Amino acid sequence: MPKAIVLINTDVGMEEDVARQLSQLPEVKEVHVVYGIYDVVTVVEAETFDNLRNAVIAKIRRMPHIKSTTTLIVVER
Repeated sequence: MPKAIVLINTDVGMEEDVARQLSQLPEVKEVHVVYGIYDVVTVVEAETFDNLRNAVIAKIRRMPHIKSTTTLIVVER
């Protein structure tokens, strides 16, 4: 099953709200609010690479209060 780690920058103070919204998506398997360069880290899985791409581009990146994302495609478990 295709898997990605998505590193997210949010608007200031919106980390918890974004994390809550992300946890509602069926493709999102883990959500962590973190300190450092990024604000939120998620693990995303989907049945196909097209579904994974759609989850990241159409659902996560368009979510309110998300400023930027960096997506890491997992190639080996």
